[in-house]
Amino acid sequence: MPPARGKRTTMNQKPITAWLLLLPALLLLLAFTHLPAVATFIDSFYSTPRGSRPAVWVGLENYAVMFEDPVFWRALRNNLWYAGATIPLSIGLALLMAIWVNERMTGRAFLRLAFFTPTVLPMIAVANIWLFFYTPQYGLLEQISGALGLPSHNWLGTPSTALGAVTLVAVWKEAGFFMIFYLAALQGLNPSLREAAAIEGASRWAYFRRVQWPLLMPTTLFVLVNAVINAFRTVDHIIVLTRGGPDNATLLLLYHLYEVGFKFWDTAYASALTVLLLLVLGGVALLQFFVLDRRVHYR
Repeated sequence: MPPARGKRTTMNQKPITAWLLLLPALLLLLAFTHLPAVATFIDSFYSTPRGSRPAVWVGLENYAVMFEDPVFWRALRNNLWYAGATIPLSIGLALLMAIWVNERMTGRAFLRLAFFTPTVLPMIAVANIWLFFYTPQYGLLEQISGALGLPSHNWLGTPSTALGAVTLVAVWKEAGFFMIFYLAALQGLNPSLREAAAIEGASRWAYFRRVQWPLLMPTTLFVLVNAVINAFRTVDHIIVLTRGGPDNATLLLLYHLYEVGFKFWDTAYASALTVLLLLVLGGVALLQFFVLDRRVHYR
């Protein structure tokens, strides 16, 4: 029997209502995300306009300049090293902290607050705190190393230690944020699993490796996506601590892009850098969601 006329009208109105509800968000997304991305992609094929001289079509010249630029390759190597250190360290530390504060013990609420506090601080404030730690002669690290009889060291002013010093700041900042997701996931696990493991005589390590870790994989994927994005977009502490120095030792891709676009006003070259950064992050996100996402669910 065909549906009644009133019922057909209601069914036809549902998609229209849904699109009308989505329209404001779609317009904002289009205006502030997709259109600027398309405009940046187009600008990467033009020269930088100077005064009365308009931009002209240069094809792939900006990309050729980028691949021949030694500063770009230095920033890329630094960023890969920075991502390779911050991502596993912050995720591993977050997992350890979450497992620790998930146990029943005295002062658990204080520990949770202490671990989460760096997350609520702005990155600029975090960088200023660590700037005090790293200050030569007067900093906290200098006081500790002096008490132990160790020689003085300029952690941010030495090329061999500057990148490691700013990496440590990022790990300290992000581990508490990722801990919240792991803690929520741990508290969502069925308590009977722990009881069953105890009855079977499984050790804590075996319970974690065989039960907890597989069940935490969806959370790990989510945290991993955020960690990868943060590794390429967080440069606030670089501005406060080193400004890319010394000798480009802490120069990251986004800070290099900022300098090219807003310090040297080479907008065409900055557009090429932006397109490359978007392609890298988009490729990583697609790999994580369409390849790794199929391997993370516990079966």
